[in-house]
Amino acid sequence: MDAQLLGGALQGISCEKDVLIDILTQRCNSQRLMIAEAYRDMYGRDLITDLKENLSHHLKEVMVGLMYPPASYDAHELWHALKGVDTEEKCLIDILASRTNMEIFQMKEAYLMQYNNDLQQDIDSETSGHFRDTLMNLAQGTRMEGYADPSTAAQDAMILWEACQRKTGEHKNMLQMILCNKSYQQLWMVFQEFQSISGQDIVDAINECYDGYFQELLVAIVLCVRDKPSYFAYRLHNAIHDFGFHNKTVIRILIARSEIDLMTIRQRYKERYGKSLFHDIKHFASGHYESALLAICAGDAEDY
Repeated sequence: MDAQLLGGALQGISCEKDVLIDILTQRCNSQRLMIAEAYRDMYGRDLITDLKENLSHHLKEVMVGLMYPPASYDAHELWHALKGVDTEEKCLIDILASRTNMEIFQMKEAYLMQYNNDLQQDIDSETSGHFRDTLMNLAQGTRMEGYADPSTAAQDAMILWEACQRKTGEHKNMLQMILCNKSYQQLWMVFQEFQSISGQDIVDAINECYDGYFQELLVAIVLCVRDKPSYFAYRLHNAIHDFGFHNKTVIRILIARSEIDLMTIRQRYKERYGKSLFHDIKHFASGHYESALLAICAGDAEDY
């Protein structure tokens, strides 16, 4: 039924965008993949190709993005971030700082299948310095999971503190090795010990001691360890208010987190910034593009 409705919307005299939005934003990813299969069986055509041919600009990015499985969508975003005219460092940070080992493994597999390239090799060739080394470490997907050793937390915290004081290449390596490989549970304890040792929050220390994309990546890792929904609420607010509605960032986060923690991101956004994510999108976007974003975001009565 959905495939038939999409066919009518896409293959009529004019594209019925409202129908596309109503169907594709209200189905989960696995349902959309089944719809795409039924569409191919029914019409002998690829749904993504037809969406690309009938839509344009940001609405096309949203509708096409919804059709990728999560790992393929991450791979797609990383490919364009690495191979576009300019490297999009913030996209690399958002994805690699926040994904689990399994998500990273699946993303690398998808990247290889879709682009016949190795993700780590592309990171190595398209980025540089300690920023590159940290991305490479994250892309290995070897973070310990569920393990914490209170007896080593103070030692790790001291290494982090020394890395913020001395800032040598060796210390930077030690810093990123801890942040990229220790479990979230361990890092929670390490950050508490760091506060005790230094009298300073780890984020403030990193901001004081380092700069550039290396600093942004380290802070993103810390924020994701503490609370991923808060990190993405912060990134959405930045994208909407500080960058004049940075469409790519808003689209990427809404699609990538839509079936993971978007409801919690919405809560954190409203708690932190006073206005709902729904309200801010409605204020800055327009037309069918606005309708599609709002449908993904969803909203309660008080958000209007």
